[in-house]
Amino acid sequence: MNIVIYKGADSKMEFEKNDYYRDLESVQDECKKYLYYHVILTMTDGNIFDGIIEDVDGNNITVLSGEDVMEPENETESNQQRQYNPYGYNYGYNYGYPRRRYRRFRRRTFPLATLAAFSLLPYIAPPTYPYYPY
Repeated sequence: MNIVIYKGADSKMEFEKNDYYRDLESVQDECKKYLYYHVILTMTDGNIFDGIIEDVDGNNITVLSGEDVMEPENETESNQQRQYNPYGYNYGYNYGYPRRRYRRFRRRTFPLATLAAFSLLPYIAPPTYPYYPY
């Protein structure tokens, strides 16, 4: 991206062309400010994901990014049959017991130059004690 600056003289108009320069030190300082926070990261190619900033060095940012994982279907059916149906009758997969879903975090490293923006993940604080005022 180029930024063109026009300078006006008395009767002649001249321009100077500056290449856009992004200061990575300010991005690095902001990332260090939110170290160990859950943030939403936007990359320059448009990808958006969330994660916990774990480490920031000179050129890279290390993020623990979450991915949703579901338990395989075969394990769930065999566990249900063994625990809840000792006689071997199979009522199907969705009969009252949903598949387990959990979140796994993986460590990913990105260059700071590919980071377009980031913001804190909104966190809803629980109500203060007492929960039910009488």
